[in-house]
Amino acid sequence: MTISEEKRDNILPASLHGGRLQIDNLSVRFGGVRVFQKLNITIDKGEVLGIIGPNGAGKTTLVNVITGSVSATEGRIFFDGHEITGRSTHAVSRMGVVRSFQQTSTFRPASVRENISRAILFSGASDSVWQRISGLLEEFELSPQLEERSDKLPYGQQKMLGLVMSYVTSPRVLLLDEPAAGLDRRERHRVDRFLDEARRNLGCSILIIDHDMDLIRRLCPRVLVLNAGSVIADGRPADVLSDRSVIDAYLGSGDEE
Repeated sequence: MTISEEKRDNILPASLHGGRLQIDNLSVRFGGVRVFQKLNITIDKGEVLGIIGPNGAGKTTLVNVITGSVSATEGRIFFDGHEITGRSTHAVSRMGVVRSFQQTSTFRPASVRENISRAILFSGASDSVWQRISGLLEEFELSPQLEERSDKLPYGQQKMLGLVMSYVTSPRVLLLDEPAAGLDRRERHRVDRFLDEARRNLGCSILIIDHDMDLIRRLCPRVLVLNAGSVIADGRPADVLSDRSVIDAYLGSGDEE
């Protein structure tokens, strides 16, 4: 990375308010396979946007491109008016665009406490954040497990630990890739609790990808549907989920690519 790129990556320090994410004419191809073609999506400050779609629609690829782990073939991505297209995953996350993963993603041999401490250290936050997350740790039943190795936790608790780790970085835009996947009914409502906490205390903008339509209806005032690399519907959940083109293309189908 050049010196000028390093300076550019530090334009936006993470802060406790939502950011605006704008995707302009985004195209992604892997060899001869087209994932997107001139995709346009905007997430406004403080907005919660749900994205759904059938197998291979590219939902996870979209998150990968935004966060810099996959390169765009064409198009540009802006965060609060500053272009982030092609920046490194580290640079994007330090600016405040933070993601979770479909599968559990923790430092597996490390304890729960050490996992959270590493996330705090990475983000440059102070240890006072521990007080702010005490309620979440208690509610997710992680408080008694702080000295337990993270890979020894039940799957649901590992997922919740991953969400807590994203929370302590004080994201301005939070990208949640199937946060409810693999969780039982009781655990799925913990995702509601997490989002409520993130919006109330951080004010961050949130993008949610999930196949749980009840969760999408509960949490997302706006829903966008991807199919074959294009947006086929965008609007209120009741309108989008009753749209015949959405029903034909997606509802009742399986998991992400």
